[in-house]
Amino acid sequence: MPPGVDPTVPNVARMYDYYLGGRDNYEADRDAAERILTLMPQARRWARDNRAFLGRTVRFLAESGVRQFIDIGTGLPTQENVHQVAQRVHPDARVVYVDNDAVVVAHGRALLARNGASIVIEGDMHRPRDILGHPELRALIDLGEPVAVLLLAIVHFVPDLAQARRILGELAAGLAPGSYLVVSHATPGKVGREVVAEGREVYSAAASGGITPRSPKELAALFDGLDLIGPGLTPVNHWAPDAPPYTGEVEAGFLGAVARV
Repeated sequence: MPPGVDPTVPNVARMYDYYLGGRDNYEADRDAAERILTLMPQARRWARDNRAFLGRTVRFLAESGVRQFIDIGTGLPTQENVHQVAQRVHPDARVVYVDNDAVVVAHGRALLARNGASIVIEGDMHRPRDILGHPELRALIDLGEPVAVLLLAIVHFVPDLAQARRILGELAAGLAPGSYLVVSHATPGKVGREVVAEGREVYSAAASGGITPRSPKELAALFDGLDLIGPGLTPVNHWAPDAPPYTGEVEAGFLGAVARV
């Protein structure tokens, strides 16, 4: 077991792995995830919808000519990772996975040991300049050329909206014109306040926890100064580059967007 990993403390990456049907989780993670599923049985479907969103956006961006990807808060490896999708389009596509969890980093490095175009580095989304300045990232990624940066199901772990806007702003400022930010984020829909509060309590006990679901209006503020692609900010299961704007009721789950720098 990697140093510093406490299997008795729930971990958001391992809980997400459990939602997706993975095996890289411990009893504490499963117990916490089951508490969430009791409160919101749709959580497993939301996680799978979010994973499918990753695949569609990476494929679209690769087909649009992007050959460099940075996946921040990547989580544990599962099927159809960013490098698998991107390298199916461009075999020379370069991918850097970033996470601050020792288990994630260890698993990712083992998975990518023979993939010279993809690496895993340790980094914290709260320090985006350090991520973009990481020597291993700079050795693989040319920040003078377009890059797609993915932050999927992670920004909602930043409790302060102004801080979340700062993170995206610093990332955008460090990228070449024609780059992209891909973001998905939890939204409460019409889930009752008591249920949301109980869910937040579960996550607050997890490592890197403290989830903050946000409304569409709050999330729209994250993309000030950026050009939204396709349908804009929309439920992740609705997103496609040629989809019309979403006009239905926004339910609980994940909203997502692809924004051009």
